[in-house]
Amino acid sequence: MSIILPDWEDQRAFLAVLDTGSLSAAARALGLTQPTVRHRVEALERAIGQPLFSRGVNGLLPTDEARELAIHVRRMGFASDAFYRAASGAGGEIAGTVRISVAEFVGIEVLPPLLLPLRERHPGLDLELVLSNHSADLLSQEADIAIRMHRPRQDALVAKQVGRVPLGFFAAASYLERHGTPDTAADLAAHALIGSDRSPADRSFTRDMEKRLGQTFRFGLRTDSHPTQLASMRAGLGIGVAQVPVGERDLVRVMPDVVVSELDIWIVAHEDLRRSARIDAVFRHLTKALTGYCAEGVPGKPAS
Repeated sequence: MSIILPDWEDQRAFLAVLDTGSLSAAARALGLTQPTVRHRVEALERAIGQPLFSRGVNGLLPTDEARELAIHVRRMGFASDAFYRAASGAGGEIAGTVRISVAEFVGIEVLPPLLLPLRERHPGLDLELVLSNHSADLLSQEADIAIRMHRPRQDALVAKQVGRVPLGFFAAASYLERHGTPDTAADLAAHALIGSDRSPADRSFTRDMEKRLGQTFRFGLRTDSHPTQLASMRAGLGIGVAQVPVGERDLVRVMPDVVVSELDIWIVAHEDLRRSARIDAVFRHLTKALTGYCAEGVPGKPAS
């Protein structure tokens, strides 16, 4: 009896339908026709002997089995992407694609200027930035390198702590001209602050901050997006917390002797991938660049 093995392209079509919720949206994402996507999903269902979707009023609904299978297909997709990234830089030269996972704020405000010297030194490098506040799974090859604000817990990873970046209170000069500059935590409590909305980790951070400063603060604007918090500070909407090297670029530091907290910065890669010349070059560059970035926020400590 012959065994019908599922085709990879059929699995890609299945995953696209699951992620987009419809055949037409999946077809657009894959650059295929809708009938082709439907035929591929039906072929996969025949190969595994069970349905993967049911039709609902809001589109195709995945079965429980489909959600379980999607975990494995997604891992295969990451591995396939990693294969092409590795092939793009074969031969030991510093060229090809490197995929970097980074938190949204760091990816927008910190990383771009740090990457410029790397790109000028190695013009054959192609960098892919994945901006997400969720940690990428490096073991599943979702990314080649990750910049994290906590020590990695997975095995088989190479991790280097590059430093700690301080957080401080900042506001736009225009806001302080209108409302005055607070000198103490009690003064600060009279101002409208910018802070988090529903993020459990950020709300816990706020409670710890209030406890340390002995004040309860009023937040005139809440958002879980750290780039939006910074943009709101720049717009003069209130006083907020920002990484000191970023805030000092164009904002005024409020209560400059107060360090609200410090963030650890780690550079992480899969130990096997460090053998790649291009990934090792990016890892080493980020280590040096982010070490210097952390030093910018420490008074009297020169950036390396």
